[in-house]
Amino acid sequence: MDLTDSTRRDDGAPDPAEHPAPAAPPPREGGRAAAPAASGSGPPPEAGAPAAARMPRWLPRAMVLALALYACLQLGTWAFHQLIGLLVNVLIAFFIALAVEPAVSRMAARGMRRGLATFLVFSAVLVTGVGFVVILGSVLAGQIIDMVEDLPTYIDSVIRWVNGTFHTELSRVEVQDSLLRSDWLQKYVQNSASGVLDVSAQVLGGLFRLLTIFLFSFYFAADGPRLRRALCSVLPPNRQAEVLRAWEIAVDKTGGYLYSRGLMALVSGLAHFVLLEFLGVPYAPALAVWVGLVSQFIPTIGTYLAGALPMLIAFTVDPWYAVWVLGFVVVYQQFENYVLQPKLTARTVDIHPAVAFGSVVAGTALLGAVGALIAIPAVATLQAFLGAYVKRYDVADERRLQGRRRRGGRRVVAQVRRALADRRDGAAGAPGDG
Repeated sequence: MDLTDSTRRDDGAPDPAEHPAPAAPPPREGGRAAAPAASGSGPPPEAGAPAAARMPRWLPRAMVLALALYACLQLGTWAFHQLIGLLVNVLIAFFIALAVEPAVSRMAARGMRRGLATFLVFSAVLVTGVGFVVILGSVLAGQIIDMVEDLPTYIDSVIRWVNGTFHTELSRVEVQDSLLRSDWLQKYVQNSASGVLDVSAQVLGGLFRLLTIFLFSFYFAADGPRLRRALCSVLPPNRQAEVLRAWEIAVDKTGGYLYSRGLMALVSGLAHFVLLEFLGVPYAPALAVWVGLVSQFIPTIGTYLAGALPMLIAFTVDPWYAVWVLGFVVVYQQFENYVLQPKLTARTVDIHPAVAFGSVVAGTALLGAVGALIAIPAVATLQAFLGAYVKRYDVADERRLQGRRRRGGRRVVAQVRRALADRRDGAAGAPGDG
C-alpha cells in the first residue's frame, strides 16, 4: 500500500493530527476580525474574557442633575434668607387683616363698599394709636423736664442720706465733678454722637416696615373675598370647603385672642390706675392706659416697658413711691401670668393654658416678638381645624379616668395578702406539730 494513502481517512479527508487547522482570530467589536497578536506580546486573550469596563451612559447625566439640584438648593436658601424680613411682614399683615375682618365684613354687609369700610377701620385704629402716642409723649416730655430741673434736689437728698447712714462727708459739687470728669461718661457721649446716624437709620427702617405692614394688611382685608376666590379656584370642590372653613376659624380665633388681650389690658389699666391714684402720682389715667396696652400688646419686654414709666414718674414725687410701684407691678404680673391670662385665653381662644404658654415659648424661639404675638391664634386655629377631622370615643372606665381604683381590685389584693399570711402561719406551726 502507498504510504500517502495511509495518512488519509477512508473518506479521502486528511488526518487532523497530521495537518491541524489554523486557529481563527477572536472577533472585534462591530463584527470585524481582530488582527493576530504580534510576536512577543504574550498569549492571545481567551474567547470568554469580559470586555474592558466603561463608564455608564447615565452617570454623567446624574452628576449634572445632582449639581443642578444643589445649585437650586443654595439659591433657594440664599433667597429665603434675603426675603425673611418681607415674609415676616406679610405674616403680620395677614393676622392684622384677620383681626379687622369681622368689622369690615359687618360694614360691607350693610351696603358700604369693602374698600371704604377697610379704610375707615384702619383710619380709626391709626388715629387712636397716634393720639395715644402724642398724649403720652407730651406727658413723658413734661415729666422728664421736671425731673431734670429737680435733679439737684434729688442728688442732695441722696447725699444727705448717705452721709447720715455711712458717716461720710460727700458734697454735691464733688459728686458732679467726679461724674463730669469720669471716663465712662466721655465714652458714652462719644458713642452717642457716633450712633446718631445708626439710630436715624433704624427709625427710618422701622417706619418703612410699618408702612409695608399697613399696605399688605389693607390689601388683604379689602380684597379678602377676591383672595379667597383666587385661592379656591385652583382647588377641587372638596378642598375648597376645607380652605374656607380654616379661614373662618382663623378669623374667629384671631378676634378672640385680641378680645382676650383687650380684657386683660382693661383689668391691668384699672388696677394700676387705683394704685397710682392712691399714691397721688400725676397723670394716673394716661399711665394706666400705657401700662394696660404696652404690657399686653408688646410681648416679652412689654411688661418691663410698661412698669418703667410709672416708676420713673412716681420717683419724681417720692423715691419710696417708685418702690411701691415696682412691688405692685411684680405681684400683679404673677397674678396675671398664673391666674388671669390662662383663664381668659383658654375661654376666648379655647386652648389649654399649658398649650398657650408652650406656643408662646415656641413662637418666641422661632420668630422672636412677632412669633410670641401670633403664636396663640395660630395654634388655636390649627387645633380647631384639626379637631373637625379627629374622631373621638367615649371613655369606658370613668373611675380610672378620675384616678380612682375599682373595689374589685382591692378585694383581689386583700385575698392575696390573706393567703400569704395563712401560708406563713402554716409554715411556722409545722415544726411544733411534728
